[in-house]
Parts: sequence; structure tokens; C-alpha cells
Amino acid sequence: MISLFFWVLIFIASIILVVKSADWLIFSAEKIGLAFGISPLVIGTVIVAMGTSLPELASSTAAAIKQETEIVTSNVIGSNVANILLILGIMTIVARTLKLKDLITLDYFLLATSTVLFILVIMDGKIEFSEGCMLILAFLVYLFFSFYRRKGEIPQKIPKLKRPDWKAIKAFLSLIIKLFKVFLTFVLAIIGLSIGANFVVESISKLAQTLVVTTSLISITALAVGTSLPELVVSVRAAIRRKYDIAIGNIFGSNVFNLLFVGGFPSLFRVINVDALTLSLGLPFLILATFLLLISYFSKKLHFWEGIMYIVFYTWFIIKLTFFK
Repeated sequence: MISLFFWVLIFIASIILVVKSADWLIFSAEKIGLAFGISPLVIGTVIVAMGTSLPELASSTAAAIKQETEIVTSNVIGSNVANILLILGIMTIVARTLKLKDLITLDYFLLATSTVLFILVIMDGKIEFSEGCMLILAFLVYLFFSFYRRKGEIPQKIPKLKRPDWKAIKAFLSLIIKLFKVFLTFVLAIIGLSIGANFVVESISKLAQTLVVTTSLISITALAVGTSLPELVVSVRAAIRRKYDIAIGNIFGSNVFNLLFVGGFPSLFRVINVDALTLSLGLPFLILATFLLLISYFSKKLHFWEGIMYIVFYTWFIIKLTFFK
């Protein structure tokens, strides 16, 4: 009992460390991007969407290195199901009506294509090195489309010294100090992610042994929800401020990143195995969640009752997992 309580605390503390480190990494990446002239819109829609999925990437990579490969796909599928059914459901309930505009047409197509590709890859019960490379290549194509759509934007530029006076030199030194602090935060965030992810995997393994359950069950539920907290915070805040495109775009971008990069990158270390729980229950619910999102997309809006329906489906998902034999 003491051992169970101890590893539950380690798991919770590790999730908090991973999520906070991801938050610091997003903040520092945004500041560095602005300093070097990267468009704020690109930072918001690409870097933030990727940044909110860093907990999934860190925990999945650590799982592959520690040979707990079943955690990878269960984490990816569990996180994506949670992003659509749980987080999108909460967003809709908070916003009462969530409007889906035409500018996400390409985003949905890319999400649907990424989902189909991921399903085809894992149908044989594993992700091999070549398949992982294919997923990563597909993600690079997604990045190309994301940047290509915004190629006409004028980026911000780093301030330049016009003349060597003391005031200008002082301002320049102040800028250098700020950049150093941002880079330091960036490095510490990466260290925090690495340490937190390592203990997340370790605690999942110990909890599975103590509770006599599979690591996949814990990964597809507790780990998936825990690592999806950044998406929840970012998207709900955006929905409250009626910035629906940012809220929806974050979910779409995070899900594509999970399927293609988080699913593919760990396979560079070793073959990723997919367990029976993920294939028989996780995969059908991923298809269901993506299909529901398709229906909502065609209606161009999500209503309050649909948000409740999404939450009900997610509750059903958790119940089915709990009583899976």
C-alpha cells in the first residue's frame, strides 16, 4: 500500500514537472523566435501546437529508450482521443457554441490523412524503423504546408544598433542579457522534460506491477490525460476569449504532431510494439473521435449538446478500458 501511494505521488509529480517544463519551453521558444524574426502567427499555430505535445514526445521517447515500447502508441492514441472528446467537449461547453471556420479545411484534411496513415502503420502490431521514418517525413510535409500558407507574412526583426552611443550600448546589453535568460530557461526546460519523462515511465511501470495491470491501461488513461493538460489550458483559454481558430488549431496541430512525430520518432531507437488493448479499444475510439469531428466540421460549429455528447463518449471510453478483459 505504501509502495502504491509512493509511486502515485511520483507519477503526479513527474506529470507536473513535464507539463511545466513544456510550458517553459513554449515560452522561451516564442521569445527566441520573435528575437530572430520568426512570424508570431507561425509561432502560435505551429510552435505552440507542437509545444503543447512535448509531454507526449518526452514520455514516449523515454519509454522507447527504457524498452517500455507499448506506452508509445497507447499514449499517442489516448492523448488524441482525450484532445478531441474530452478537451474539445470541455471547450464547447465553456463556449456554449464553438464556431469552426473555413480556414481549417486543410487542417482537417491533414489530420484525417495523418490518422489514416498512423492506423495503416500500426495495424500489424508494431512500428518499425522505416515506418517511423515515413511518419516523420509526413510530419515534415505537414510543416511545409503550415509555413507555406503563411509565407507572405512580414516577420519581426531584432533591434539593431544605429550608432555607438552609451544609451544604445546599454539597450543592446540589456537585450543580450534577456536573450541569455531565455536560452537558459530553454535549456532548463529541456532538462526538466527529460527528468520528468524518465520518472513518468518508471512510475507507470511500477504502478502496473503493483496494481497487476498492463502499462498500456495506465498510459492510455492517466498518462494521456496528464500529458494533454497543456492542450486543455491553451484551448480552453482561447475558447473563453472567443479565439476559436486558435483553440481548434491547437487541437488539430497537436493531434497531427502526436500521430506523426510522437508516433514515429521513438521507433528510431527500437521497434515499437502495439498491445492488444490499444488495437482493440484505443484504435476504434480514435476512429470514432475523428469521425465525430468530421461531422461537426461539416456543420461549421459545435453546439453545447455536442460538447456533452463528446464528454459522454469519453466517459464510455474510460469505462470500456477499465473493464477490458
